[in-house]
Amino acid sequence: MTTRPLRNRVDPFGALHAVTARGTLMGNRGGRFHADDQTIGARRHVSRRWIACVCEFRGRHRHVWGAGYTELFFLDEITALAAGHRPCFECRRAEATRFAAVLGGRTPMNADAMDDILDRERRVGRDKRLHSCLIDTLPDGAMIARAGDAFALRGDTLLPWRFAGYGAPLPRPRGVRVGALTPPSICRALTAGYKPQWFGTGA
Repeated sequence: MTTRPLRNRVDPFGALHAVTARGTLMGNRGGRFHADDQTIGARRHVSRRWIACVCEFRGRHRHVWGAGYTELFFLDEITALAAGHRPCFECRRAEATRFAAVLGGRTPMNADAMDDILDRERRVGRDKRLHSCLIDTLPDGAMIARAGDAFALRGDTLLPWRFAGYGAPLPRPRGVRVGALTPPSICRALTAGYKPQWFGTGA
């Protein structure tokens, strides 16, 4: 008997898909929004608390899309950040503390403050918010949209995003305006030194 994949895989636009590949990070959007039959309706989040977690933590075992919150999965942290998720303060405390410190500057932000800002920056109603900017102003680890596809910026290259990993690198253009998927506050954190996890590298 073949088990159908759940619609729990997140792309950089924040949309949910049913694919077999799980990814390297788990997360949630504030609680449960799936039905008992493991389907979802129009709802895509419960609260402003969109977080990215490790897949294994203290030996806990979860029944995915069971009685608890709606588990989501990401290719890597670059993907989670582009979709508007931030590090979890429980299972990724070190990363969340660094993220809060670089995001807040002299005064590290608490979770509620970060969630309020990111909620405004990641969505327009139910749609993904794109932020128009010069590509030269974006840091490594930011993602952009071009012709409906997502690309991660790394050095002098653009990496095409796929559910199974990144495609062959393309030359990174200069001096052009693009639609950034990664929210501005997260881009500032990346510029200030936050180091996200990339698929296939662990760093």
